[in-house]
Amino acid sequence: MSENVVSTTWLAERLSAPDIVVIDASWHLPAAKRDPEAEFLAKHIPGARFYDIDAGSEPNTMLPHMLPSPEKFARDVKALGVGDGKTVIIYDAAGLFSAARLWWMLKVFGHRDCAVLDGGLPKWEREGRPLESGEPSKAAERHFTPRRNATMAKSLADVRDAIASGSAQIADARAPGRFRGEAPEPRPGVRSGHMSGAKNVHYLTLLNEDGTLKTVDELRAVFSAAGINLEKPVITSCGSGVNAAILSLALARIGAPNHSLYDGSWTEWGSSTEKVVTGL
Repeated sequence: MSENVVSTTWLAERLSAPDIVVIDASWHLPAAKRDPEAEFLAKHIPGARFYDIDAGSEPNTMLPHMLPSPEKFARDVKALGVGDGKTVIIYDAAGLFSAARLWWMLKVFGHRDCAVLDGGLPKWEREGRPLESGEPSKAAERHFTPRRNATMAKSLADVRDAIASGSAQIADARAPGRFRGEAPEPRPGVRSGHMSGAKNVHYLTLLNEDGTLKTVDELRAVFSAAGINLEKPVITSCGSGVNAAILSLALARIGAPNHSLYDGSWTEWGSSTEKVVTGL
């Protein structure tokens, strides 16, 4: 096991280990009209449990996918058997799309023993590994101690100050058309474009065709080509804080020393009065 990513072979060899908890954190864009929980019930990795990213988010805000309180997060993951002394392996149905968001949330709340399954459910299936269907058995709750790492999550004010002072770089995971303001945002009332000085690192450029993360050297090259200096602080962003976590996962994998995620991401920035830049 690397610190943040595991292979399907690694998981298959340890699937029945008592200290392993497998979580399906699949989430899809609303336009896809897919029901990730129904898909989980139809097929999932044996012993896996489902984490609903929408239901697990902060309920008292109009912004999507905002971090919940430590108490809510602890309550939600304890019900899945996640707790102190457990190693959590997270996957999703796309290969790597939303699993990194739960990985990041666990890291924010101090659970170090967690990793993303490289290639997710599609790779597991292609390799002919076992699947099961139906409701999983009720998990035995574990004690979970949330220890929030405030440096990993940035607010609008934090990002505004970082841009004004030049203290951190912004890496935007959205598709190039949205970043340049050429394609409309999927959420109503959100302007197109990007933050001043931001660099576009589309999350798909970090992945191989099979949904696995590229090698460390390849990841470094992608960030460098986008204009990101990996020796300086980086704040990742996207549309609503989900795909930004893929950039955070990649940065963690290559050992970037200082990175965080803008939780409100473009949904918050683009619907505020903050400056918006179009083009390159």
